[in-house]
Amino acid sequence: MRSRRSAVAVGLAAALSLPAAAQDMMRHVDLSSPEMAQAETTREAVEAMIAAAAGQPLDLSGKRLSGLDLSGLDLAQANLRLARLNRAKLRGTDLTGATLDQAWALEADFTGAKLGGASLFAMQGRGAVLVKADLSRARLVADLTGSDLTGARLREARGGADMRNQSMGLIRAVLISVKLDGADLSGADLSRGKLDFASLKGADLSGANLTGADLSGADLTGARLAGATLTGADVSGARLVRLVGAEAAHGLDAVVNGDRARRD
Repeated sequence: MRSRRSAVAVGLAAALSLPAAAQDMMRHVDLSSPEMAQAETTREAVEAMIAAAAGQPLDLSGKRLSGLDLSGLDLAQANLRLARLNRAKLRGTDLTGATLDQAWALEADFTGAKLGGASLFAMQGRGAVLVKADLSRARLVADLTGSDLTGARLREARGGADMRNQSMGLIRAVLISVKLDGADLSGADLSRGKLDFASLKGADLSGANLTGADLSGADLTGARLAGATLTGADVSGARLVRLVGAEAAHGLDAVVNGDRARRD
């Protein structure tokens, strides 16, 4: 069984090493398989591991934790790289500084979770619930398509594409059709991010970097934009209504498809 798990982990890691596949893994993996849908342990066993660790970070890399209720546990600094957390409950869980790189967290519930400074590089989190979660300064180069981040804190989150390496430039925050109503994204780097059809009503984007981001069809009604940079952002069909601090934003006159946006 160990060799089977190792083979799966190696296979996933190999696939994720390819830039184009890193955020489009859905077609490569059987999500109904035990490896993806069933847990290999229990909450009680994880609690025992936390107790035995005596304050040291847990190594849960590659573990199958799908469907478990891990709400409220202390998993700060834990290594969850390549872990499977599909439909797991992590409500209020402390994941401060945790590593969730290449993890699977489809439809996982992170309501109120602490993810400050965590790394979510290439994490697959489509349909996840992160209502009022704290992702401040998190590395948010993840696929959160269709997720709910209402009221979440993403201050200084790092979701921009790394254009120093063109192959890595294909990997960026994917926030398609997400709910970010009332979220705090002040100072966040979402440059070249995918936010098409996202709901950003009343969101705080003060000082955020949205250079080259795809905001087509997004709803920014009442969003705060003071100090934000939108140069090259695609706003085709976007609702730019009742914006706050737009006069102090940068690059609003250099967006793409500005004539196709809905304005006051």
